[in-house]
Amino acid sequence: MSQVPARATAIADLMRAGREMSRLSMVFRYAIAERLGLTVSDLECLDHLADVGSATAGQVAERTNLTTGAVTSMLRRLQQAGYVTAERDPADRRRVIVTLRPERAAELTRPYERFAERAERLVEGYSAEEVTMLVRHYDRMQAMYLAELDRLREGDTARRTRGQGADRPSSSGSAKGRG
Repeated sequence: MSQVPARATAIADLMRAGREMSRLSMVFRYAIAERLGLTVSDLECLDHLADVGSATAGQVAERTNLTTGAVTSMLRRLQQAGYVTAERDPADRRRVIVTLRPERAAELTRPYERFAERAERLVEGYSAEEVTMLVRHYDRMQAMYLAELDRLREGDTARRTRGQGADRPSSSGSAKGRG
């Protein structure tokens, strides 16, 4: 029986660990959302707004991979629950600017506090070079996810375009409206 090289085994272990971490992360997000009385999409939207400050409804749609119609319903629900404000963009009245209400932000971070403390203790055991390597890895993985999401969205657009029939003009652009 041939032996698998150590690097190939290490890469396979890394890929398996990444899949398991991704799965557990998703399960964790569902549990947090449930505890807060939100959907996972609501939570993703609010986390994104906590990171960026404000975003257009179109940017929220892109970030959450929801249709603009679904985002409109979600934002209305979050606004009624007091999590966000939504105001027309003075520069372009067609766009809506959504902002997380600062007084609700602490409520969203509270369920993560213990996990964040444990993660910080874990990272304290890594050298600066190891942390830098992890940041580089996560940055590259994020870029890959974004590229794959774009590819999947383009495939959705291509499938819809093919379904229009030969006598209809095809639409160009993204499957979702931006703005």
